[in-house]
Amino acid sequence: MEQLSVETTPKRLNFFERYLSLWVAACMLVGVLIGKLAPGLVDAFRRMEFGSGSQINVPIAVLIWLMIIPMMMKVDFTSIRDVGRRPKGLLVTLFVNWVVKPFSMALIGWFFFRLVFSAWISPSEADQYIAGVIILAAAPCTAMVFVWSYLTDGDPAYTLVQVSVNDLIMLVLFAPIVRYLVSGASSLSVPFMVLLYSVVAFIVIPLTVGSILRAFLIHRHGKDWFENTLLPQLAPMTILALLATLVFIFAFQADNITSKFFHVVLIAIPILIQVYFNSSLAYGLMRLFKVEFSIAAPGALIGASNFFELAVATAIALFGPGSGAALATVVGVLVEVPVMLSVCAACNRTRHWFAFKPSAGR
Repeated sequence: MEQLSVETTPKRLNFFERYLSLWVAACMLVGVLIGKLAPGLVDAFRRMEFGSGSQINVPIAVLIWLMIIPMMMKVDFTSIRDVGRRPKGLLVTLFVNWVVKPFSMALIGWFFFRLVFSAWISPSEADQYIAGVIILAAAPCTAMVFVWSYLTDGDPAYTLVQVSVNDLIMLVLFAPIVRYLVSGASSLSVPFMVLLYSVVAFIVIPLTVGSILRAFLIHRHGKDWFENTLLPQLAPMTILALLATLVFIFAFQADNITSKFFHVVLIAIPILIQVYFNSSLAYGLMRLFKVEFSIAAPGALIGASNFFELAVATAIALFGPGSGAALATVVGVLVEVPVMLSVCAACNRTRHWFAFKPSAGR
């Protein structure tokens, strides 16, 4: 596979990506203000559902589609055929993402919300927050991984393979893992059909639409135009849709947030621990198995970050836009960028750990 050459200029995020945490915080504030100052308007938006009692909010669902479809358009499943040349990096990533990450998050979430934070969080709130962090951990990152890979001089083709395989596995494992862990770690009941509907609505359909659009547009305009002209133009739309979604979510949660802002800080703690634990585990395993740095660093970042768009959508579908589970997934968005940038920096500083000659099969 072709690898990126080392560049002399420092890698930088674009304007929206660089300050995503700041935009998220601003949207939290705007949403809360709208929720407190215009409760009637917010209630009207909250009642806009796809069918009575479905908890699939129409404005949020449309915005989430605007987020996810451009991301899915980046996925090239034909790249999977080359994975046999260097399987170790992919195997480590899959092990951390699907064997370790959701189960360790369930344990960490249960420990903190049930025991450590029990003086400040009621049992019903703990159930909601546990469910939210589990949903967050069960959705491996798709879009932002390409940014993290770029910042660490990652192999772009191999990163694409890792993302593509994770998306395929997500189709099968996301729903049963979430249902099993949420039911086991909390007293909440997760209707499997609602969860399955979320998978179809927010993975299957966007992935299908994205794949069709990718094939059609590449055939019509060429791969170079698609990757270097169209996708960069769509990136701001994705971020703006995310920020608009957050305004709605925090407007719906205004009363909870103003009375429980301390809970946002508490929710962030197990999420941070989970991120650093998984990135360290993946990175360490990559070094143990002598995987080259251009694969090891993106693999560690994939193991740490989350597909928060899917997590937010699923939490809303299962428990409603005003639920504690939805709040927990949004806290994941709030901490994602600064935390992942710190992981990128740690990987770049330890590049010399991987100063061994790579061989085929890695």
